[in-house]
Amino acid sequence: MAKKLMILGHPTIEQSLANSTIVSAVQQNVQDIEIRNLAQLYPDYKINVLAEQEALIKADIVIFQFPFYWYGVPAILKKYIDDVYTYQFAYGSEGDKLKGKKMQLSFTTGASEADYTPIGIENYRLPEFLKPLEQTAYYTGMDYLDPVFTQTMMYIPGLMGIKEEVVVNAKVHAERLIDKITQAEQSLEAVA
Repeated sequence: MAKKLMILGHPTIEQSLANSTIVSAVQQNVQDIEIRNLAQLYPDYKINVLAEQEALIKADIVIFQFPFYWYGVPAILKKYIDDVYTYQFAYGSEGDKLKGKKMQLSFTTGASEADYTPIGIENYRLPEFLKPLEQTAYYTGMDYLDPVFTQTMMYIPGLMGIKEEVVVNAKVHAERLIDKITQAEQSLEAVA
């Protein structure tokens, strides 16, 4: 059975309806998954690089779970990538520790699909903003899987969103993510 590692990059997961629903569903339905909550582990942003590299080495499938902030990943997740994906670990002549591992992005946005179009407020389609993460996967030898994302997931009580809709959409997102994890696991087993 493939080992799964979720890097949870939400800075305030306890305040998130969508991401906490997704993470909870994955935790309940995916066997042999380790979830590393970066904000909980490193509230001071001092990432234990060796511990994180060790977790990555053990994993076959790496899932990055996060809310899409300012056209990218939250600061704690960016710092994780910057600190952990080091020379001779993730890249370089001997940096092959991530080679062949599956990279799965799973994220939510507050903006709608219509917002992420050339005529929308965001001016670009959402996948265009993911190119740096996709290139990170390729550069480190990881197998980049099509991302799982759900839009219009912002809920602020009394101000924005409908709680019930966000929960339903988060559960559907979780089902899609679980299916992708299962497919990745099956592809690894087929090769073995």
